[in-house]
Amino acid sequence: MKIVLAPDSYKGSLTAQQACDAMELGIRRVVPDAEIVKVPMADGGEGTVQSLVDSTGGRVLECVVSNPLGQPVRAKFGIAGDGSTAVVEMAEASGLYLIDEDSRNPLLTTTYGTGQLIRHALDLGCRSFILGIGGSATNDGGAGMAQALGIKLLDADGNELTAGGGGLDKLYRIDLGGVDARLQSCKFEVACDVDNPLCGPSGASHVFGPQKGATPDMVNRLDANLVHYASVIKKDVGVDVLELPGAGAAGGLGAGLAAFLGATLRRGVDIVLNAAGLEQKLIGADWVFTGEGQCDFQTERGKTPYGVAKTAQRCGVPVVLVAGSVGEGIEVMYRHGVRSVFSMMERPMTMPEAMAQAPILLANAVERVMRLISDS
Repeated sequence: MKIVLAPDSYKGSLTAQQACDAMELGIRRVVPDAEIVKVPMADGGEGTVQSLVDSTGGRVLECVVSNPLGQPVRAKFGIAGDGSTAVVEMAEASGLYLIDEDSRNPLLTTTYGTGQLIRHALDLGCRSFILGIGGSATNDGGAGMAQALGIKLLDADGNELTAGGGGLDKLYRIDLGGVDARLQSCKFEVACDVDNPLCGPSGASHVFGPQKGATPDMVNRLDANLVHYASVIKKDVGVDVLELPGAGAAGGLGAGLAAFLGATLRRGVDIVLNAAGLEQKLIGADWVFTGEGQCDFQTERGKTPYGVAKTAQRCGVPVVLVAGSVGEGIEVMYRHGVRSVFSMMERPMTMPEAMAQAPILLANAVERVMRLISDS
C-alpha cells in the first residue's frame, strides 16, 4: 500500500513535517510495511518556507535585514532542494508581528527588508523565487523593496524618497538604471490569496491599513499616495497596477512585485503544490492523507486540503482529511475528492490541552482510519 501524506501545519501545535511524522506513526501501527511518501504542504502563508524546504530536501538560512521601522532583525528564508529556488515570507522582514502595537505606523513602515532578503538569495545563486506576502506591517506599495534592489524613487529635486507610504505623494520619477542586473534572469511567483486592487474602498489602505495602525485620516492619505504611485509606475515603468487583482496585497507589495520584478500573482496553495511536486508523487498511490488545524466551509476557498484533494482527484486517488476540528459546511469537500473527514479529538478538552497533545491525537486518529481502510 502506498500512502501520500500531504498536510498543512496544525497552527500553534504541529508543523507540516511534524504532522506527516504523526500520521506515519498511526499508519505503521496498522500497516507496518506501507510505502509512505511525505509531502509537507502550505498555502503560501506562515510555514511556507519550512514546508517547501522539508518537501524538497532544501535548507533554511538566516540573515540580518531591516525590520519595518529600519531596525536590524534576523530573518529566515529557504532554498529548495533544487538549489536555485528561494522561498521568502515577507513577514520575516516586514511583518506586523515584528513591531510593537504602539509603534505601528504605515506612513513610516517599509518593505526594504523584504528586498534585502531577495538580494541575499540572489547572492547565493537563486534565480527562481516563491514569495509569501501575508502578514505585512507596511503600506508602501513595495517601494522599500524596490529601493533595496537598486531602483531609485526620486522626488522633484532628484532626492530619494524616505521610507514608508507617507512619502509616496512626493514621487516624481522612477530611475531603473541602477536595478540589480541579476533580476533580469529571475522568475518570481507570489503567493497571493486576496484579489484586492491597489486603491479604493477595497484597496490596500482602506481594507488592511487600520490593522497596521492607520487612523481614518491616514487611510485616506495612504490611498491617495498609492494612486499617485501607480500613475508614476505606469508612466516610467510601463505597467498599470491600479486595477490589477491582488495588487493591494501586503500594503501594495503585490503591485510593486508585479511592476518592478514582473512577478506573477497566484493562489498560494497552487504554487506550493507545483513546487513540492505533489502530482508526480501521487503516481501509484492508494490513499492521500491531508489536513490542518481547522476545516470548514472556508476550506474550499483555496486552503491546503482543498488543493491537495483537487490534485488527488485528477489522479484518481481517494483522500482522507484529518483536522484538529471540523466546522460547518465541510461536506462541500466531498465534491472535490475527499472520501471522508475525521476530527483528531477523542474527548472534550480545552484548546491548550488539544494543542499540547496534538502529535498523539493525530497519530491515534490516523490509526483509527487505517484500521477501517485496511479491513475494507
